[in-house]
Amino acid sequence: MSETFEDALAERLSTVLGASCVFTGVERLTGGASRETWSLTTKSDPAVPPELILRRDPPGREDPTRMSMEAAAFVEAGRAGVPVPEILDSSGTEPLPGIGSYLVMSRLPGEALPQRLLRDERFGSVRPRLPYDLGRALARLHRMDPVAVPGLPDYDPMEFLFGEYTRTGDPLPALEAAFSWLRDNRPTATRKSVVHGDFRNGNILVDEDGIRGVLDWELAHVGDPMEDLGWLCTKTWRFGSPHPVGGFGSRDDLFRGYAEECGVTPDPDAVRWWEVFGSLRWAVICRVQAMRAGEDGDNTLELLAIGRRVAECEHDLLDLLGVPVSATGDVAQAGDDRADELFGTPRIGELLRAVQDFVVDASAGADPRTVYRSRVAAHVLGMAARESEVGYAAREELRARLAALGYRTESELALGLRAGDVTLGDTPVGCVIRDLAETRLRVANPRY
Repeated sequence: MSETFEDALAERLSTVLGASCVFTGVERLTGGASRETWSLTTKSDPAVPPELILRRDPPGREDPTRMSMEAAAFVEAGRAGVPVPEILDSSGTEPLPGIGSYLVMSRLPGEALPQRLLRDERFGSVRPRLPYDLGRALARLHRMDPVAVPGLPDYDPMEFLFGEYTRTGDPLPALEAAFSWLRDNRPTATRKSVVHGDFRNGNILVDEDGIRGVLDWELAHVGDPMEDLGWLCTKTWRFGSPHPVGGFGSRDDLFRGYAEECGVTPDPDAVRWWEVFGSLRWAVICRVQAMRAGEDGDNTLELLAIGRRVAECEHDLLDLLGVPVSATGDVAQAGDDRADELFGTPRIGELLRAVQDFVVDASAGADPRTVYRSRVAAHVLGMAARESEVGYAAREELRARLAALGYRTESELALGLRAGDVTLGDTPVGCVIRDLAETRLRVANPRY
């Protein structure tokens, strides 16, 4: 953050709060692929909280209408009894000179990092209660008044998602199969409400006493409230835990908390439909983020890495749709890349892993953001090394298996699924689609 920006923001807050605001610490926090999040500490009049959080759009990509909507959503959520930070200031519907499009809120105590929430001993006593408490928080959230949140979008989520999918890359068979299943099995929404849109582990502040805040309302919209429950249960947000509700516990506890708070018992089949939708939605979001990489020099590496996470979603979707793991065994075997005969040794995988180790070692002791970005870089180098070792053999084998089905490319197979020429239930088709997805996953994230 530039000194000019800090000065402009301090002056703005001094005016809004009616008290002198002087920053003694300004630190950009890690995470957040679409917006910047900053921690601000102040040495000010007692009327100014000593710790604040700033969220702003990256310069040049301001969306003041959405930022204004998010600020209003925080305020209305608090009125409805949802624990949220207090909004102290926001830019309104126009970016402010020298500052841009932003909102400033109080900093609440608590932890949002999923890995800590799921593994640290200090959260051991609160974890079993969280599914029930999250159900109650969602029930209160769904009582929010949409009229009190100007600019709240209202759209058909399936149509919107398919539009995003078609504009962000080639068709993929597993994703086409998921769209088909969702269209054929869509439940009828029994009511509409405010939907948070990103209610999940990672956007919930928790301490030893329970939920302290629900964060990141930028994707709020009007829709089926069961969408929030399904998104919370999507496998991506379990972070390796076997428990379906954010990695914390059971759906039964989530549903019980929801029903006891508002009198509406969630339909498990409807929530499962939204879980499938959630895995597909995350796959499309990964494609969107990768497409944005060239527009955001600061986050380019992270956005590109997110693009490869589509493989995780393919795996999850095929599990949800009941496609068995192929009996053909591993498609790609390390060491099959014939390019080694031309370039000799050391192999490209060895070179990339050596650079990967160097990046990790070189970042030791650096500031948190540099450490985070170095880990992303090391992860990308690991992907490149694995792809170099299996890429040629996998491409050749899968191309031959596609040809046996009558398709030249994976995209052609995907379009065949869209047209209904083949189905996921055809065993040879299902096996090829599963192996395509699993091969990508072994390269992108073999520990998944």
